[in-house]
Amino acid sequence: MITDKELANLIFPDVTETLDDLEKRYPKRDLPDGAEVTRFAPSPTGFLHTGSLFTAMICRKVATQTGGIFYIRLEDTDTKREIQGSGEQLLTQLKLFDVVPDEGYLANEEKGDYGPYKQSDRANIYKIAIKNLLERGLAYPCFATQEELNEIRKRQEEMKIIPGYYGKFARDRFLTNDERKEKILNGVPFVIRFKSQGNHLRKIKVRDEIHGEFEIAQNDQDIVIFKSDGLPTYHFAHAVDDHFMRTTTVIRGEEWIASLPIHVELFEALGFRAPKYAHLPVIMKLDENNHKRKLSKRLDSEAAVSFFLEDGYPSEALIVYLNTIANSNFEEWVFENGYRDISKFEFSFEKMSLEGALFDIDKLTFFAKEILATKTKEEMLDMAISYATKYDETLLNLINRDPNYFKEIMNIEREKENPRKDYYKFGGMSDTIDFFYGDIYDSLVATNGLTYNEKFDKQLIKTILGLLRDNLDTSKEESLWFADMKAIALDNKFAPNGKTLKQNPDTYIGTVGDVAEMLRISLTTRRNSPNLYYVMKVLGKEECNRRLTNIIENL
Repeated sequence: MITDKELANLIFPDVTETLDDLEKRYPKRDLPDGAEVTRFAPSPTGFLHTGSLFTAMICRKVATQTGGIFYIRLEDTDTKREIQGSGEQLLTQLKLFDVVPDEGYLANEEKGDYGPYKQSDRANIYKIAIKNLLERGLAYPCFATQEELNEIRKRQEEMKIIPGYYGKFARDRFLTNDERKEKILNGVPFVIRFKSQGNHLRKIKVRDEIHGEFEIAQNDQDIVIFKSDGLPTYHFAHAVDDHFMRTTTVIRGEEWIASLPIHVELFEALGFRAPKYAHLPVIMKLDENNHKRKLSKRLDSEAAVSFFLEDGYPSEALIVYLNTIANSNFEEWVFENGYRDISKFEFSFEKMSLEGALFDIDKLTFFAKEILATKTKEEMLDMAISYATKYDETLLNLINRDPNYFKEIMNIEREKENPRKDYYKFGGMSDTIDFFYGDIYDSLVATNGLTYNEKFDKQLIKTILGLLRDNLDTSKEESLWFADMKAIALDNKFAPNGKTLKQNPDTYIGTVGDVAEMLRISLTTRRNSPNLYYVMKVLGKEECNRRLTNIIENL
């Protein structure tokens, strides 16, 4: 009977290098004590998931604050699911959130001494490792067809036992090497399986940087490690790559905890020291029945990072929000230290929650408002142009009419100790500010008309608007301007406040607020707008008078 080594040579006759050769080619990294090597390893199978961004941010943070290395590896061995160009798109989107690798896959190039960084280019490395397992009898070729595998699963379901290719169900595990040789020489298609030494009835102890030490059932599945297309499966490739790229901590979602026994056994079988593992809590959402579930690519728009980019949320807001999920003390830190340099925050696995956080769009919106309120008018212009160029032609056209005018709109109550927080995203901004533009304002009035409080007749409204047009002067300080409006209101039986009106319902017909609303609706076509005094200053006296005069004449 042929030996395991002879069988390995039959399967991989051209593979002459050994694991020792790979150890020399990819030596341990020369880094300071405590420096972590982390990686983000996406598959080019679609958009960047919000959970993936969360993971990549933490990988980047851990490497940076320990003086280590963060790299990107493209796991493109699942050729059936690959979407052309999605790998490049992932990198582009990560960069928008300051997740930039020190080395690795960079779309059109690679950087670093531990590549290739695309798994499809590392086939020979995997073959060396698999040949080593074959030589030691820890792997074997499996000739089972899909129909035969389905039949095995069907029997297991009928027996109500754990499904899979293991134990007595691992049919080809028990072939002799001579039988294997005969099938190979006869051209029977095969995959290569790992020969597990485990038993799912036994437990192993594992340690996780977030979950601590716990027990989990040992692996006993003879998983496929090498497919018939000449590429490895994820499980095997990850073990080989993390070893030879010298990853020190694997940071990934907690849905991978179930695979941990497989990975632990693979590292042991290959003679590699396993990296540390940190399994992050998944980001959750409440379903229609108020039950928690994982944020879904198929069901939830928030699952795609592109949703936030296309809707115009500032990338910093999502960074801040995801950091509040990452560490329980981050929110307090950012309120004390501000939003300008959150890179100084010290991340800790110990401060991570063990439960999946519910995605909270309202909290994201809060941070977006806070962050945009810190921007100068010049920064707002740059951010708006960047967004509108990609996603909103209408907004871009408004900006291009007069960028300086757009800056003044953005600057309303911005240069003060507690700046106004009118904006949280750039998507839909054109609908928020369109009334500042005379021709659009005229079109809105012509199309929709103006809706005033029905308790005031048209003649009264015309009178009030005429007085406001002729007597309000925004060259005065805001307090004096408001005093003039209040005087006009009082002269026309409007109370200074709601309390006074309530106490004297026969004396007054409304409040100063009603007068301000008449003016606001007349100048902006809406009941809500930025500070009315500053709206008038941006519009200018001539435009304000034109609008009020037209309304008075046509009301």
